[in-house]
Amino acid sequence: MLGAGATAAAAAAMAHDGASGVEQGALPGTESHPFYGEHQAGISTPPQDHLVFTSFDVTARTPVELQLVLAKWSAAMAELTSGDPVGKVEPARANAVPGDTGEADGMGPNGLTLTLGFGPSLFDGRFGLEPFKPAGFGPLPAMAGESLDPAMTGGDLCIQACANDPQVAYHAVRNLARMARTSVKTRWTVLGFGRASAGANQSTPRNLMGFKDGTRNITTGEDFAQHVWVGDEAGQPWMAGGSYLVARKIHMMIETWDEDPINDQQSIFGRSKQEGAPLSGTREHDVPDFHAAAAGGDAPAIPADSHIALAAHENNGGTKILRRGYNFTDGLDAVGRLDAGLMFLSFQRDPEQFVSLQRRLGASDRLNEYIRHVGSGVFAVPGGLPAAGSYYGKEFFTK
Repeated sequence: MLGAGATAAAAAAMAHDGASGVEQGALPGTESHPFYGEHQAGISTPPQDHLVFTSFDVTARTPVELQLVLAKWSAAMAELTSGDPVGKVEPARANAVPGDTGEADGMGPNGLTLTLGFGPSLFDGRFGLEPFKPAGFGPLPAMAGESLDPAMTGGDLCIQACANDPQVAYHAVRNLARMARTSVKTRWTVLGFGRASAGANQSTPRNLMGFKDGTRNITTGEDFAQHVWVGDEAGQPWMAGGSYLVARKIHMMIETWDEDPINDQQSIFGRSKQEGAPLSGTREHDVPDFHAAAAGGDAPAIPADSHIALAAHENNGGTKILRRGYNFTDGLDAVGRLDAGLMFLSFQRDPEQFVSLQRRLGASDRLNEYIRHVGSGVFAVPGGLPAAGSYYGKEFFTK
């Protein structure tokens, strides 16, 4: 049950943006976001509390099989985000198989958003989709700080399911995978249990290192237009109003980090741990001053190799990305250490925005001593669907 403070915070978040489709004062479980529109939901939508991210390999043998998957998924996504099942939970015939698995029955939409992406490998020669590949779209290049597991890398399709309840997000991905089981198979998946980025009018959450994450995230329509939404540059009309999703599973060396002194932790991030203020200021949302000197010396208050100094748009030619990450934990690793970290998700108008920032971070970010990138994928996220009856990828099959 939500406490009074949490209820008030939820109501404030729901009321902040009339375009979100969330009604003011909605009861827990009833919050919903429009499925149809110019952009897919789950990008500019203020981040929900829970994530199920899944990458799929397409096992279909013909374009028609792939077309059926995309058409069925699009219709089912509209139903699921409305809080409806994708079939009968309890069929009338005793020997009939339920159309919906039923574990989210009666739970409502719970703010569910489902965001679909196409991996570079979908545009190979299997389905004749080469003419529809966005300009310059390909796998991410190798970068410093990686120790990628091939089993956690790539994929032909992806679904990002975000919701206020983990069971609702899980139910959605489970049923989408189930209805396409003869044509796709799961490649890799990550369950996020806590958002690690803030949207408009949301308080800044903390990552598993205990620091506030995403203080300077994109929130304005101007920034979305300039840095997130794709226009004509992709050379594909189906990408207009879409974006590119980068997914990185980042393992944190939690035990090592926990033994690091607080002054070193703060110099690594460039922020104070409790308030989240840049080391050049006193409050979280103070604009970092990368030229300010530390008290009592000539050294910069914010070290040049700190995470915020290397990632700041002021130091990267104005480059920004939309962060939409989640904390995750997978229990213990093979040697008994915590297997936990950040499922980093970002949306940008061009994957090169992420690549340029990550190359800079990978070269000299002191945080690299405590993290490893172990999973990776990049996906072209088409624009939103205009109305019922349309489906993602329809342009691929229309002669």
